[in-house]
Amino acid sequence: MLKRVIKTLHRDERGITGLETAIILIAFVVVASVFAYSVLSAGIFASQKGQEAIYAGLSEARATLELKGDVYALGNKTTGNITAVTVTLTNTMGGQAIDLTQNTTGNETHVTIISYTDRNQHVSDLPWTVSWIGKNNNDHSLDQNEQAVIRINLSGLNHSPATYDQFTIEIKPINGAPLILNRTLPAKIDAVMDLH
Repeated sequence: MLKRVIKTLHRDERGITGLETAIILIAFVVVASVFAYSVLSAGIFASQKGQEAIYAGLSEARATLELKGDVYALGNKTTGNITAVTVTLTNTMGGQAIDLTQNTTGNETHVTIISYTDRNQHVSDLPWTVSWIGKNNNDHSLDQNEQAVIRINLSGLNHSPATYDQFTIEIKPINGAPLILNRTLPAKIDAVMDLH
């Protein structure tokens, strides 16, 4: 009787063949490969986006203007008002060229915008002219190692700045951060004043 029971137990045992094992192993490898590809693709995509953000930040920083020297106001001693402000500009870190096509009255071809704000008014696009000092290549762009003197015309303002007036001039190139100049006029208006 015992022999019969042992024979029936042996007859019902089934084993996994080598082919079934290979199929299961291949399925595991394929699924693992798909997951690995997904993880690698996501990592590569994330690193590309990070790289784009870094390059965009560098491009923005390289296209920013820098004040070189002091800010000068040109005044009218008779009226006690200033008529113009001059600044010398260069680009930071020897960066990319900045378009300084000048904005004379009625000129619509400029891309660098200069605005003026005081307690009485805000003018979003003032007329200005440019002259070059030192090395330059005679084009309209502020290139590496060039210096441009910008003369901002304030004579067309509704209320010309006078003694003790505070004002803000914002120079906005097409690319990069704006250059913001906050100044206060002295107690006496002279023909030329250094506003530091």
